[in-house]
Amino acid sequence: MPLQQIRIALATLPAHRTPTRRDWERLSRGWREDLDQRIATLEALRTRLTTCIGCGCLSIDACELLNPDDEAAKAGSGAHYLKRDSRRAHSPA
Repeated sequence: MPLQQIRIALATLPAHRTPTRRDWERLSRGWREDLDQRIATLEALRTRLTTCIGCGCLSIDACELLNPDDEAAKAGSGAHYLKRDSRRAHSPA
């Protein structure tokens, strides 16, 4: 988690008293959701490591089949096939 996110969350704690269990549960709920999303993204990346993730690199032979004419690049930078359920993301290399 980025330190800036942690800093913002900690700033919501009361300054005049020691944080309670309820305070920490509130913070951890938000962190849990963020961590769950990050874990899901990493698991998808691990699953698709040998196929195209839609980054637009065209650096492996399979990208010619899974990302013809660099279609993923039209959506900007990033691993687009990890961010959405895509037929291409699940295609075998």
